[in-house]
Amino acid sequence: MSIKSDKWIRRMAEEHGMIEPFEPGQIKSVDGQKVISYGTSSYGYDIRCADEFKVFTNINSTIVDPKNFDPQSFVEVSGKGFCLIPPNSFALARTVEYFRIPRQVLTVCLGKSTYARCGIIVNVTPFEPEWEGYVTLEFSNTTPLPAKIYANEGVAQVLFFESDEDCDVSYRDRQGKYMGQSGVTLPKP
Repeated sequence: MSIKSDKWIRRMAEEHGMIEPFEPGQIKSVDGQKVISYGTSSYGYDIRCADEFKVFTNINSTIVDPKNFDPQSFVEVSGKGFCLIPPNSFALARTVEYFRIPRQVLTVCLGKSTYARCGIIVNVTPFEPEWEGYVTLEFSNTTPLPAKIYANEGVAQVLFFESDEDCDVSYRDRQGKYMGQSGVTLPKP
């Protein structure tokens, strides 16, 4: 298994639609305004967060249960260009980019250092072979202060690993429950 370079990422995105929309370079400003960078990097792709958030709230005093998650535990926020996450809380969002992962590829996604240095943890599970969809992102605010997440700017970096052989059973083969997700997707039992 080997990590893939910017050349491989560009080729796979352009020839196979692996990432849409795709930015072949590294964007650091838009219309003269600095942004948290996104697009192709040396050995990865910096993904963006869409302007569609679900912020966790405890107004219903419910239990957080991954087998029986209460969707009323979230408040929806969109259209502001950012999201404020309360202290010691979290929010879910989705990527701007839609991914189609090839059968011989596995990805690992790590939060960008700009957010990590502010006490904001970006958590994303691996994109498995033949998974496709918008990625659901989780932002944890570990600080005692509100934290701001910017929409349409970089939030995490995806690293692509290609195997020398195809897997026996892909995410598509086993009909994974998060296949083809189109928005912010809550836990499914």
